[in-house]
Amino acid sequence: MKWTRISEHIWSLRAWVLIPVNVWLVKEEDGWTLVDAGIGPMAAKITRWIEAGGHGPLRRIALTHGHSDHVGAITRVLAAFGGDIPVMAHELEIPYMEGRQPYPRRKKAAQSVPAGIASALPTDGQGKLAQVGGLTPLHAPGHSPGHVVYYHEQDDVMLAGDLFTSSGGRLKRPMAMFTADMEEALRSARVVEHIKPGRLEVCHGGSVLRPAEQIGAYLRQ
Repeated sequence: MKWTRISEHIWSLRAWVLIPVNVWLVKEEDGWTLVDAGIGPMAAKITRWIEAGGHGPLRRIALTHGHSDHVGAITRVLAAFGGDIPVMAHELEIPYMEGRQPYPRRKKAAQSVPAGIASALPTDGQGKLAQVGGLTPLHAPGHSPGHVVYYHEQDDVMLAGDLFTSSGGRLKRPMAMFTADMEEALRSARVVEHIKPGRLEVCHGGSVLRPAEQIGAYLRQ
């Protein structure tokens, strides 16, 4: 596992479990935001980096969604830092990750985080998702009902979770067997046309530069 700096404020940690699994740490004025929590063995690398980095404490964990490869280190990270750090996900995602409902296309509910750990992402007075540290959350369902992406405007980077995969700098579709509604995921992909980030990061794959330029070809795959 290796930390890589991808922009002024954002670092990526990659592990391999047949495929790459990436999580991100975002440097804030008051400490760090962890975006996704990967798999269990990533916990030690995450906690050591924060403890040794000299940029302040972990302030929050923001999830793109609740699948097990995005939440696996949460309990260990919380235990390392006292357990009172907020963990946030879209309100639509929480019943699935707590095991109260089966994800679409799955026969059985499966708990990926203990009940009560996660709270809903904050909203403004109009119900729009509010800022989380330096990140703007955007609801991008399809891979899961409450999937979100996070845009860091200052660095012009979008952290896209499983909205896409990528290969060789090209956008690829999310893994079909784990995607609740592929047609909805394809509609959500147009968020990059709206935001036009300079750089896009995915959980399973490498960086994609200027992803909006690829959307037409992506939708024709």
